[in-house]
Amino acid sequence: MASTLALPEDTTTQRRMPLGLLALAVGGFGIGLTEFVIAGLLPEVARDFDVTETAAGWLISGYALSVAVGGVGLTLAAARLPRKQVLIGLMVLFIIGNLLSAVGTNYTLMMIGRIVAALCHGAFFGIGSVVAASLVTKERAASAIALMFAGLTTANVLGVPLGTLLGQAYGWRSTFWAITAIGILALVAIATLVPASVNDHAHEGAADGASQPTGIRHELSAFANRQVWFSLLVTVLGFGGMFGAFTYIAFTLTEVSGFSSGAVPWLLILFGVGLFVGNLLGGRAANRSVPRTLITVLAILTVVMIGFALTAESQVATMVSLVLMGAFGFATVPGLQLRIMTYAGSAPTLASGANIAAFNVGNALGAWLGGVTIAAGLGYVSTIWAGAAMAAAALVTLLVAERVRT
Repeated sequence: MASTLALPEDTTTQRRMPLGLLALAVGGFGIGLTEFVIAGLLPEVARDFDVTETAAGWLISGYALSVAVGGVGLTLAAARLPRKQVLIGLMVLFIIGNLLSAVGTNYTLMMIGRIVAALCHGAFFGIGSVVAASLVTKERAASAIALMFAGLTTANVLGVPLGTLLGQAYGWRSTFWAITAIGILALVAIATLVPASVNDHAHEGAADGASQPTGIRHELSAFANRQVWFSLLVTVLGFGGMFGAFTYIAFTLTEVSGFSSGAVPWLLILFGVGLFVGNLLGGRAANRSVPRTLITVLAILTVVMIGFALTAESQVATMVSLVLMGAFGFATVPGLQLRIMTYAGSAPTLASGANIAAFNVGNALGAWLGGVTIAAGLGYVSTIWAGAAMAAAALVTLLVAERVRT
């Protein structure tokens, strides 16, 4: 039997989660740190490589694009392989990518390192979601997925500010050396704690289709179900709405709410706390009902963002809105992952990876739409209005999907 850890699932009994989920969370922490910490180190990177801030910013956009590519491409390529071995291979890729970033002597090597590390991102969370769900009973699948994603949210709350401080104190390369070490730790944890055969430890009633790797043609068959496409669209719109507003949040905080630039990192920690709490509570709620949870959370997220837009000049209201926007924005993640895996049936792996790609497409779309509203002279608060509109569109799409599902 797999080793377990206790998690407080309710007030009457203490449920147990496999330690393999903790290993997946460690990997998620490292990947989240790689994705987000670079933003705080861009000035140092730009100076070191003597490139413009715009060129340095491509290290972020290049990463996001590679996540989308890897989420589908690597997941599809690994469809026939045992999932534990695939996760180990992805962590090796992650370590190589960050090692290249740490030792890269020029901008090109740094970009290659970012791309290599990013390729594992989508596939890791996509395949990891399937593995996480297979380690527990069906009734706790959403919480298992949420626990894996807790690594990503913890990276936002603790990893990014600490990684930025480390890079500023000892040079930006020190941060990537630290991330490389975290990758090695995750590799050892996955090799040690994730069961050798996920199928052997999949409990009766585990998430449908979560137990065995399948072929490419079979994985592609999941996309014949229109509910899989509905799920992808809800992910793009719902997650894109939150992160579209978040992309320009520093400008909103300083130019509209009146905070100093020095206060911004601490305010972003509030947002990260919201992500962490919302992810875990969203997973617990989705255990009971995925449709009801997603409909409720998307509706509240829309209201929260409208309220944020209306009260952005108030510093107190802004701080509350940051927590709530992060909480209800990320509370959708376990439910969205579980929804697409459920409708993918016996071929969940590629669909799960595609949903991770959809999160990043949503990020890009939301950021683009927010940029359009700013360029149109509508002000920084317009990005929040645009995000609210996307969240509302996600809610409408989900309601239509639930109405026509068969």
